[in-house]
Amino acid sequence: MFLGQYFHSLDNKGRLTVPAKYRELLLGGAIITKGFDPNLLVMPPAVFANLANQVNEQNYADPNARLLRRFLFSNGETVEVDKAGRILIPQYLRQKANLDTDVVLVGVGDFFEVWSAENWTKHEALLDDAEANVARFIDYRLSTNLSSA
Repeated sequence: MFLGQYFHSLDNKGRLTVPAKYRELLLGGAIITKGFDPNLLVMPPAVFANLANQVNEQNYADPNARLLRRFLFSNGETVEVDKAGRILIPQYLRQKANLDTDVVLVGVGDFFEVWSAENWTKHEALLDDAEANVARFIDYRLSTNLSSA
């Protein structure tokens, strides 16, 4: 599972060092694509395939379904983790996510996100609003009780 936050820098070629804990989960490579927020998503191939299957099951006659396909697939790239533990983020994806030098890798369970340090700081302020979080998440009925899972 991808957990935590890691602060890294992109090198001048757009390569990102992946934390060792994350590398272990990317032994088969990764798919990188644009996120719904100003960020990138990095997924193991099986996780991306599951998401792709859900998108492909949508009615192609629906204009929003077609937009979703284009959003996900036209911004997707297969990447390999090199011997130094880095992935190369294509230039067009770096531009879409406003990535320059300082980035934050954010674990979100089955995959991780790559944010510019500036955008992550802004987004974290949203996440740190406890009152708003109660209102946002109350309907999710989350429980730590193992018997209810």
